[in-house]
Amino acid sequence: MLPGFLLSLREGFEMALVIGILLGALGKLKRSELRPTVWAGALSAGLASLVTALILYRLGAALEGKAEQLFEGLTMLLAAGLLTWMIFWMARQGRRIKSELEAGVSQATLRGGQQALFFVAFLAALREGIELALFLVAATFATNALLTLGGAVLGLVTAAALGWLLFQSTLRLDMRLFFLVTGGLLILFAGGLVAQGVHELIEAGWIPAIVENLWNTNLVLNEDGLAGQLLKALFGYNGNPSLTEVLAYFTYLAVILSGLLYSRVRTLAPLKPENRT
Repeated sequence: MLPGFLLSLREGFEMALVIGILLGALGKLKRSELRPTVWAGALSAGLASLVTALILYRLGAALEGKAEQLFEGLTMLLAAGLLTWMIFWMARQGRRIKSELEAGVSQATLRGGQQALFFVAFLAALREGIELALFLVAATFATNALLTLGGAVLGLVTAAALGWLLFQSTLRLDMRLFFLVTGGLLILFAGGLVAQGVHELIEAGWIPAIVENLWNTNLVLNEDGLAGQLLKALFGYNGNPSLTEVLAYFTYLAVILSGLLYSRVRTLAPLKPENRT
């Protein structure tokens, strides 16, 4: 349940921010009559994302044996890759989202009215929705489907409530801290998806295990127990992993953390003397 909640809370809150920015931009332009168009675009994106999730899930459920292992493994790796891209994208572009969305609303209302505004809202919300659909399908393969769905619903409700409170009251949420904490948890979750995806590909015979059962901690923390299942769902815990899984997990964490650190250093680096004015 917790992975579904965390993923839905993060993506749902981002979607709530997007909708709030679009509605706020219409208010500044004194075009409040176009607000239903924004909601229509966002709801259509949500429906398209739901259909995508159902198709992916049913496709995975229909497969058996090696085909199922390949599909689940590749889906997990794709979700981890998309999650990684999202984290880096937010680190680079997070500060520009509001101004870019407001500019898009302004251009849409001047250029094409309702139809153009609908597609601005639809495309902005669709990115979050498709990401969430893929993440939840991958999480479903790693844990119980009903628990993932329950966590997703709870996360979306919480995200909607936070978004409403943020825009309708004097609530001041420290969004930098929010995205920092959830981003850190999502990095660990993505690392777990990488390890589990690699495990499925090993089971399918696509890649070698190198060393099977590198260690066994099931006597101390059984992966089938309550705590083990929670850690498996969140961070890809495996009581007896292969060497390939371990290497994949720690290589992923090392690469993404190094990349984020490099991105942070570049952002904070002072301007070169010749670029100063």
